[in-house]
Amino acid sequence: MSKLGNLGARLHRGEVGYDFVGNRKIWYGLSILITITAIVGLAVRGLNMGIEFQGGAVFNTPKNSVSVSQAQEYAEKASGHDAIVQQLGSGDKATLRIQVAGIDTGQADKVSTQLAKDLGVTEKDVTGELVGPSWGEQIANKAWQGLGIFLVLVVIYLAIAFEWRMAVAAFVALIHDITITVGIYALVGFEVTPGTVIGLLTILGYSLYDTVVVFDSLKEQTKDITKQTRWTYSDIANRSINSTLVRSINTTVVALLPVGCLLFIGGGFLGAGMLNDISLSLFVGLAAGAYSSIFIATPLVADLKEREPQMKALKKRVLAKRAQAAAQGDAPDAPDADEPFDHEPEDAAAAVVGPRNQPASRNRGRGRPSGKRR
Repeated sequence: MSKLGNLGARLHRGEVGYDFVGNRKIWYGLSILITITAIVGLAVRGLNMGIEFQGGAVFNTPKNSVSVSQAQEYAEKASGHDAIVQQLGSGDKATLRIQVAGIDTGQADKVSTQLAKDLGVTEKDVTGELVGPSWGEQIANKAWQGLGIFLVLVVIYLAIAFEWRMAVAAFVALIHDITITVGIYALVGFEVTPGTVIGLLTILGYSLYDTVVVFDSLKEQTKDITKQTRWTYSDIANRSINSTLVRSINTTVVALLPVGCLLFIGGGFLGAGMLNDISLSLFVGLAAGAYSSIFIATPLVADLKEREPQMKALKKRVLAKRAQAAAQGDAPDAPDADEPFDHEPEDAAAAVVGPRNQPASRNRGRGRPSGKRR
């Protein structure tokens, strides 16, 4: 078995683990800091909306001796607006795509004529396509409606399938992921296009998948939790995160690899800038979703659950039993990972969070006699 596979098995059995829930204040603080940075970036720089949302024109011209940077300078001088210039294709079939936002039909004709002169091509070789702002506004409204409906359905489903506390935690994690992704777009300055919206809606599904996997494990392990005095709810939540940790890492890495190729190789190295709008949202969203499912959603569920009277009473009994065991100098056994809570012996000492497959306790060998004479 590989080292990673062996680690995953040991995490699942509880032989090793990290106290994610116990250090939740660190993760909360880090998430708040990242979120504030994203919000400040959004407020200061704003989003670079594409022509699909604010209207404008797209001109296609044949490739010539003029460089991309020089063509951008010509376009901005002719239109008086910011321009984005991209080279499409290579060799004799290469063309320039010049995108200018915020101009109307009359301005587009003048810009087309001036571009033909500056680039040294005939006016008929410059083709233009005008995009009205009303179309982009409709797309934006539909995107917000789709996002709202998605969030409502997610909350309803999780409240039915699990409970309302898990629904609230998942909702907070999704808002966390959306805020960070949008903030990164503002800080980086990438153009926001319909592809960006598609990518944003897509990553919500990935984020929710990781969260539901942990919640399902948590729901299964907390059945009849109040019938035992070895584990608090936070202990079980931490075990659930650790047992699914390698699975979450594997699925996230596998998903990030092709998206990273689109963003860094396709959009960066190869210059296919049109891929950046969707690949950046997917890359940031996938990473943020994996982070939030481990460090935000599950610790938040533990916080909400341990405010219940039953869980408060359970935590008090568990801590009291552990204190008693520590005072007596006992080394308590840790329960097996598959042992049901209602099978706990009455005189079992409290276990600490840690290995679950320890050697037998000090009472080893005191079982029932075999009946054989010696």
